[in-house]
Amino acid sequence: MRWLVGWIVTLLTTSPLLGIGTAAEPTKPNFIIVYCDNLGYGDIEPFGSTLHRTPNLNRMAREGRTFTHFCVTAGVCTPSRASIVTGCYAQRVGMHLNDRDGAVLRPVSPYGLHPDEFTIAEILKQQNYATALVGKWHLGDQPEFLPTRQGFDWFFGVPYSDDMTERVWERDGSYWPPLPLMENETVIEAPCNRDGLTKRYTERAMQWIAEHKEEPFFLYFPQAMPGSTKTPFSSDAFRGKSQNGPWGDAVEELDWSIGQILNQLVELGIAENTFVIWTSDNGAPINRDPDDLSRGSNLPLHGRGYTTSEGAFRVPTIVWQPGKVPAGTQCDELTTTMDLLPTFANLAGCELPSDRKLDGHDIAPLLFGEPNAKTPYEAFYYYHQDQLQAIRSGPWKMFLPVDASPGHPHFNASQKPTTLLFNVVDDIACQHNIAETRPEIVAQLTALAEQARQDLGDKDRPGRGQRPAGKSTDVSPRRLEMLPSESVQPGS
Repeated sequence: MRWLVGWIVTLLTTSPLLGIGTAAEPTKPNFIIVYCDNLGYGDIEPFGSTLHRTPNLNRMAREGRTFTHFCVTAGVCTPSRASIVTGCYAQRVGMHLNDRDGAVLRPVSPYGLHPDEFTIAEILKQQNYATALVGKWHLGDQPEFLPTRQGFDWFFGVPYSDDMTERVWERDGSYWPPLPLMENETVIEAPCNRDGLTKRYTERAMQWIAEHKEEPFFLYFPQAMPGSTKTPFSSDAFRGKSQNGPWGDAVEELDWSIGQILNQLVELGIAENTFVIWTSDNGAPINRDPDDLSRGSNLPLHGRGYTTSEGAFRVPTIVWQPGKVPAGTQCDELTTTMDLLPTFANLAGCELPSDRKLDGHDIAPLLFGEPNAKTPYEAFYYYHQDQLQAIRSGPWKMFLPVDASPGHPHFNASQKPTTLLFNVVDDIACQHNIAETRPEIVAQLTALAEQARQDLGDKDRPGRGQRPAGKSTDVSPRRLEMLPSESVQPGS
């Protein structure tokens, strides 16, 4: 009889036919992550650019909140993307380095994000979110690693970087097929028309949003541009229109894209229930001549992308949700891409996995501007592949005195390894090494660095908290080639 009594109580308290039910369940928020490729801190007007015209991002900043200390976890694509998808350092999930590809996955690699890892899409599926990825994946191109096997209902995009075009790779003699544009697990165009990617991605993303406006959704939108080539791509409407060549053209089309998305959310009446974050996977590669901005700008930060500099790790970030995110505000607390998974999970009412460690934190108080909210990080680590090079705590960033690989942002033939300490809040360009005058800070950060080594490893010293990458035993370039019956017209 207990089950019958329970059923009657449930019926009486929830049935709309009886007119006495409890209040309706709050609508779950939608989430959109726009993740540009290689866009620098100084490439958009809200972060100081006077070269590129970004009126839609200006609007987003006026109506939303800018983050001046929002960091990625790597200066290059694959490990950075692993962190935003898993909420972990790439070193934890094995996506920082492998013996075949190096730090960035190459086409037809046997490696990818391990299927046993939980992605942000898989977490949100607990609460019946519709999930989609439009754009660049770069976490494995073999079937078991594709987005459709990692929690995404729909995938439209390329499986790796836009510069990984058809060739025989000199490192191992492997054949890379023409750059494939995929829908789910099928190649629909190869080589894809890179000039049209931003426009096509935007149109397909908007179509998907319209189709799922009546249900909670998560759209991961990793744009292809400005990308990894020296001359980024853009459509006819933007090509040759900026004051900064192909790089500026690509940036201004990205600005157009976010404007289209924000306008659509307003028109559909779902803007107040949709959280949008606009950011980049790492800083711009930049040119050696600081006055030449044809490969982007990380100013006023120090350094270039692909390194552990502030210019590589700190990225331009704007969040937007009318009525929820305080308009025209700025957050100067340290936050990272790893925080999005636990934050979205908590906002959506999802359970986080209890059998593994995540490195991100719930930063909703910072996103929504709660008074006195502070960074949750005691320490944040700057890894270059498998080497711990720097650590941050509070305003302090310390470079360890390590024998670094080429490309270190400070150490080279003329600057030998030594301890470097910068206050990255007051000394944003990292010009004043104060290690000798603050030995107590050096000691504090050195101890925190040892904790990182024990957990996440350092060079030939494995960390006890590391998990393996996935590895396929059946790798074939044929899976990334297009069959004649599968093709569509370029630009469709």
